[in-house]
Amino acid sequence: MNSTTAPLATRREILAAGIGAVATAAAGLPAAAQAAAPAKAGAPGTGFVTAKDGARIFYKDWGKGQPVLFSHGWPLTADAWDAQMVFLGQKGYRVIAHDRRSHGRSDQTWDGNHMDSYADDLHALIEALDLKNLVLVGHSTGGGEITHYMGRHGTRRIAKAVLVGAVPPLMLKTAANPGGLPLEVFDGIRKGTYDDRSQFFRDLTMPFYGYNRAGARISEGVRQSFWLQGMMGGIKGQLDCIREFSEVDYTPDLKKIDVPTLFIHGDDDQIVPIGASALLASKIVKNSTLKVYKGADHGLTVTHQDRFNADLLDFIKS
Repeated sequence: MNSTTAPLATRREILAAGIGAVATAAAGLPAAAQAAAPAKAGAPGTGFVTAKDGARIFYKDWGKGQPVLFSHGWPLTADAWDAQMVFLGQKGYRVIAHDRRSHGRSDQTWDGNHMDSYADDLHALIEALDLKNLVLVGHSTGGGEITHYMGRHGTRRIAKAVLVGAVPPLMLKTAANPGGLPLEVFDGIRKGTYDDRSQFFRDLTMPFYGYNRAGARISEGVRQSFWLQGMMGGIKGQLDCIREFSEVDYTPDLKKIDVPTLFIHGDDDQIVPIGASALLASKIVKNSTLKVYKGADHGLTVTHQDRFNADLLDFIKS
């Protein structure tokens, strides 16, 4: 069996092994030692941290200085933050981003694709890298992840938090949350992902980046990158994750956040409407600031990249 005829999971392992061999040769370390080496603070490049259930969580760790850790949205990967990581890395910050379990290069698990595990995986990464005075940045589902991390594990290591187009407090429409979206919306996302996720992910880019609005400048490269990142993940974990960004109430976690927190949200966000998210969440979190980007979409870290990067840097430095 060669790499072109191997099953998908095997091909992924072959690719990972090849990349690992190149990195090992460059570092001048024996392969066995490289495989066994634990994550260390200040270790350059990329690596894996092992979650408490044995799942391997991929991360990127670049630069030196105060650490800033990024958590991506569904169904993306750490690569969604490349522009911010390069920008802050060049400004003298240490930048870290991970692939959520069952997303990107992390293990595709059958179980554990829920917010408690996501928060615990993030905790494992932060502890393994011994990150302190940390700035957490979360987009969309990643905003829920960092919120639940702080609610579940506290803010001992956290200096500040940034929630961008984030799902808290609750996306689902209920009697107590009339501004949310009906369950049928999320059932439609489940059906689209299950029936033909390749086409669904491609179609999703249009409202995600506001490309369906009149006068929008559509980047086919951005659309292809979104599709590629989405297709790297495991469908079971992606399906499970839909509940986590839609039906989980993060209000108790928001109430526990006691560090300066910046909310950034577009008022034309078609994926996470601002009325049911940032406008409410920013009132729950003490010592919070809300920046509304007029006319901005859900993917504003890309479509409004320069403005967002500048606002992020200003908040970190403040």
